[in-house]
Amino acid sequence: MLNDTTLLLDLDGVSVVRVERLADGIRRVHLATADDRARACPACGVFATRVKGSAVTRPRDLPYGESGLEFRWHKRRWWCREAACPRRSFTEQIPQLPAGARITMRLRGAAGRRIRDAASTVIQAARDLRLSWPTVMDAFRAVAHEVTDAPLPEVTVLGIDETRRGRPRWEQDPATGKWMLTRDRWHTGFVDALGTGGLLGQVEVRTVADVLAWLATTPLAWRRSIEYVAIDMSATYRAAVRTGLPHATVVVDHFHVVQLANKMLSMVRRRTTAEMRGRRGRASDPEWKARRRLLRNREDLTDEQFATMWNTLLGEGTIGQTLLTAWIAKENLHNLLALARTGADRHQVGHARWKFLTWCADSDIPEVRQLAITVDRWWAEIAAFIDTGHSNAKSEGINRVIKLVARNAFGLRNADNQRLRTRCVTTRRARGHLRTAQL
Repeated sequence: MLNDTTLLLDLDGVSVVRVERLADGIRRVHLATADDRARACPACGVFATRVKGSAVTRPRDLPYGESGLEFRWHKRRWWCREAACPRRSFTEQIPQLPAGARITMRLRGAAGRRIRDAASTVIQAARDLRLSWPTVMDAFRAVAHEVTDAPLPEVTVLGIDETRRGRPRWEQDPATGKWMLTRDRWHTGFVDALGTGGLLGQVEVRTVADVLAWLATTPLAWRRSIEYVAIDMSATYRAAVRTGLPHATVVVDHFHVVQLANKMLSMVRRRTTAEMRGRRGRASDPEWKARRRLLRNREDLTDEQFATMWNTLLGEGTIGQTLLTAWIAKENLHNLLALARTGADRHQVGHARWKFLTWCADSDIPEVRQLAITVDRWWAEIAAFIDTGHSNAKSEGINRVIKLVARNAFGLRNADNQRLRTRCVTTRRARGHLRTAQL
């Protein structure tokens, strides 16, 4: 029976018989089966012709309006006319409402897509749709396979970075009594660092073997398409890339190089204060007051701010002069990295490198010399950044989203579910779910 109410409901396989409003304002919708295929026996497929009885079920559907809808499906029970069929009788069922289902398939799909495509938490989707947490989580796992089973997008620049997921978990072996690590606190993520592919995969722990194991699961043609790999200054990731992707060029993210220089400057400040003053730094110390400005670049300081910092530290004797020497080393490294994306030739890069290394060697400050040694050891990867300008910024941005997902969920106990949710959330742009409607 096709009518306007049936078209408005738009639930395939059933038709609306009548609608009544209850005393509490809820609208009760009485449904009848409108699909002849519902008479087919689910065991043998033979269409039944003899009715055994009737049944009334109360399936739930998507919310409609403020008061919602309450379904009453009046369906029939049929006798199977096939003598060899082990199933003697059955009730009607349609694709949207299989036998034994208490919710429609479109409600189940909408619950899963809220988490997969809208980054909703499981409990929030359950509250909005008036479902239980296990039901929504099962629906999410069902639709998430569309993301995990899809082929990886072609990647030119692969980003590898770690993120902390929580506390490690230890379990005691009942046989030996030794404690074993069962859940590591680190996850290694693989990101499309140049395109919009988002998070391509995650593995637990941050070892060479785990990185190689994930790369081994990807197609050979996909691995050969990778030209660059952006990482932080991790010897573990560098060794894994050299083994698993020997044709790719390793690029060090410049943010971590600058961070290393800033850490060096802070270490020099703490050490000189302890040696010269015999105590920790205090708010009244000039080097403590200038600690923030020391970490800023010269171009980010006004002339007045720079003159105040420089003259104050210069008047402090050994402490100030040591800090200014370390600050100049940091600025020389910053100027070297700033040549990226400027089209500088190898002579300009070589001169800036020589200027930085020479200053560090002449400084006679242990922390500054160690910084120069580290930069020299990683020079091939740093030079690749200066030549290409590729960074691992997208990995850091995805790490922020991963932490946001965990924070919204008030922590995730199951590491597998966490990786599944973060994979879906961080690939929404590639799947076209971050586009706003133009009204």
